[in-house]
Amino acid sequence: MTDVLLLNATYEPLCVVTVRRALVLVLADKVDVVQPDGDRVVRSAHLVLRVPSVIRLRAFVRVPYRTRSVVTRRAVLRRDGFRCAYCADRRASTVDHVVPRSRGGPNTWENVVGCCEPCNSRKGDRLLRELGWHLRFTPSAPLVTRRIVLAVASIDPDWEPFLVLDQSLASTG
Repeated sequence: MTDVLLLNATYEPLCVVTVRRALVLVLADKVDVVQPDGDRVVRSAHLVLRVPSVIRLRAFVRVPYRTRSVVTRRAVLRRDGFRCAYCADRRASTVDHVVPRSRGGPNTWENVVGCCEPCNSRKGDRLLRELGWHLRFTPSAPLVTRRIVLAVASIDPDWEPFLVLDQSLASTG
């Protein structure tokens, strides 16, 4: 694992940082190590440090939360479990606007789904009712803690006690 979960002083998940950034925060005495990453260590000429998996800020930081997170390709594919929202048989590798942008569809969580290339090509800029298709789920915006997780490639099992996840998201990591 190359990422470290950063918690606020209240144990609220803030973001994911690199191991290098986490070690700099540890050396600067700005964080406490909550959970080490197994027996992994980093050595220098004068110091041996255990690599952290979860760290917590010593001082509380007020974070202005957005009411909605930005829609990204990786986050949409992760939210949808890398399965096509139309056929559910194939792995999703692209994203598709349910109501096409060319027809006034917004770029929102509720209008963007993961899609396989064959379904994306067949759908084009048509509406679902024109094709007789339907979605296999109702797309929605992720919760605040899920936004953090959607941004990383995989979820470290050490992070699970600090994250509120649903089963569909936990199984994709």
